[in-house]
Amino acid sequence: MHDENQITNSLSNRNQLYIPEVVSPGGLMLTAAPGTTDIGGGIISATWEFNGNLPGPTIKTNTGTIASILFQNNLPEESIVHWHGLIVNKENDGHPQDAVSSGGNYSYNFPIIQRAGLNWYHPHPDMLTGKQVFMGLAGAFIVNDAEESAFNLPSGNFEVPLIIRDVTLNNGGNINYQPTAGGMFGRSSMVNGSMYPYMKVASAVYRFRILNGANARVMNLAFTKNAEMILIGNDGGLLPSSSIQNSIVISNGERLDILVDFRKFKTGESIILRDLNAQWDLVEFIVTEKKMPLYNGALSTSSNIQPLSNPVVTRTFSFDGMSRINGLEFNMNRIDWTVPLHQTEMWVFVSNGNGPHPVHVHGASFQVVSRTGGRGRIFPWEAGWKDTVLLDDGETVRVLIRFDNYSGIYLMHCHKLEHEDRGMMANFEVI
Repeated sequence: MHDENQITNSLSNRNQLYIPEVVSPGGLMLTAAPGTTDIGGGIISATWEFNGNLPGPTIKTNTGTIASILFQNNLPEESIVHWHGLIVNKENDGHPQDAVSSGGNYSYNFPIIQRAGLNWYHPHPDMLTGKQVFMGLAGAFIVNDAEESAFNLPSGNFEVPLIIRDVTLNNGGNINYQPTAGGMFGRSSMVNGSMYPYMKVASAVYRFRILNGANARVMNLAFTKNAEMILIGNDGGLLPSSSIQNSIVISNGERLDILVDFRKFKTGESIILRDLNAQWDLVEFIVTEKKMPLYNGALSTSSNIQPLSNPVVTRTFSFDGMSRINGLEFNMNRIDWTVPLHQTEMWVFVSNGNGPHPVHVHGASFQVVSRTGGRGRIFPWEAGWKDTVLLDDGETVRVLIRFDNYSGIYLMHCHKLEHEDRGMMANFEVI
């Protein structure tokens, strides 16, 4: 039997941080299939993978391009891919209604119409999402635009995606999905498909694009050595202003965009990214090179974000227990409310027990305007545009939202994936 604590704490068992291949969404074949992954410590684990890797390739493109992707489902069960954060029509959103059976495929074709930001892709079949994501199916989808490019942010080897999640292994070292109603909480951490990896870094400024890809675990991220995180972006891209943070709470499906300046550390120094909630060391960064060209890009950013205002309608959604929204469990063929195009609305999210509930809305981004009860405030990483917001027990979160692009059926759900699979999800229709 593999002792996971031993694996995560032994330097000799660490893997070098895996950096996924970068691909274009133009003419992309994306295949989901069983495979094997070296997850560290000499363990070759049976996993489910996109294009033979865990995580899948990083899809990268610019605003204004066209994504043309053929999804091939070689899993032993039905599946479909959702582009989390991307604004697309219903036919391209990965709705469970469009799931294809084992051996089938699904063709996506959509324009990239939103601003720069880190999005991601993962399966979204009804009642199977938690299993398929936990088995390994996820990847980053990065959009760039002219506003972001003007800041000359770190790129190439200095722009690193970090897909952080947890994992549980069985006696054979294979990923073991055994959820409870309250969520699947893995026993060890994993970053970019490796348990406690390391990365050798230069004495330079790095840009880390961070996703909480765990099924259920909320994380509180911080670096050792008091290394500061320069927070520049979140789910919806660059924030109105950047800020320095010593720790950041990130829930399932949320993203962060941070800069870390390793120039202040000596050669050979080790700086570790930790999850303060679980007291886990996630990934170790070792400064190995001092002779680097000076960084001429920004250490602060800003973005002109027009605030939404004057909502026409207020809607309240109670997240009840572990399987219901406003007392109802998900029915794939039921529409629970309709939303007119171009109408600004106030959506009020209320926790009615068994939180946290990371609330995710398909089809549009929103702006968080207040949190009462519980933590009782909006945090710097919740400014700007969001598509997922953390609703903790005892909290009420208000957001402003407007659907400006497509009519059709979309989803709102808890992104604790076991809650979603049990029915904490609803269809609504933009008309």
